Amino acid sequence: MPIYGYLCHSCGHELEVLQKISDSPLTECPACHEQALKKQLSAAGFRLSGSGWYETDFKKGNRKNIAGEKSGEGKAEKPAKSSGTCSAN
Repeated sequence: MPIYGYLCHSCGHELEVLQKISDSPLTECPACHEQALKKQLSAAGFRLSGSGWYETDFKKGNRKNIAGEKSGEGKAEKPAKSSGTCSAN
């Protein structure tokens, strides 16, 4: 079950509540008992790290963990070619 953050717009009280996704949002503030409680937006509470499904599912050939590799490592990048002409009006 996700944890939702709430803020009372009447008294400024903040709280976090463990609720089902299907539960109705809370409206009554437990501190001042006003109907001014609003659900807050927050960042996701998980991060994919370490070895796991994504390390092996998205590999190319014998390489592992291509998501963690630095792009262009060991390869020299060539500068873009230019035509050498410039048109100024």
